[in-house]
Amino acid sequence: MTSQTPIDIVTTFLDDLARSDTAAALENVDENIAYTNVSLPTVHGKRKVAGIFSGMDRYSWVGFNYRMVNVTADGPVVLTERVDELRFGPVVMQFWVCGRFEVREGRITVWRDYFDYYDMTKALVRGLLGAVIPPLRKPLPPKVVAV
Repeated sequence: MTSQTPIDIVTTFLDDLARSDTAAALENVDENIAYTNVSLPTVHGKRKVAGIFSGMDRYSWVGFNYRMVNVTADGPVVLTERVDELRFGPVVMQFWVCGRFEVREGRITVWRDYFDYYDMTKALVRGLLGAVIPPLRKPLPPKVVAV
């Protein structure tokens, strides 16, 4: 067991992903996690989830960041309202995401993200414009390691 709350576990997980520390992030994930971007197929298992985020480890031009808007928990269920940022070289996409996480015995067992494809399409267009006109690009501040 852990003394961390479910909110602590989810926030630490997201912070680790934002720092491109996939190994640390995966320490908070159950071996049998179910990860879903709603409307896309569910990914089952820690190894497959690790494969999705391995690009951040392999390529410095790929990245993730987020800004938490709201977070709350009801027992082991954590709900997040976030602005997620995906980086692919000079293209920076920011879009709204609602996440639902289930935490059991100190590990994330379910991760389900909901987002709007129209909002994501607008983010892609803004990201492409920002790649061509860099002053339009406004990345989120980087996550720092807490001391």
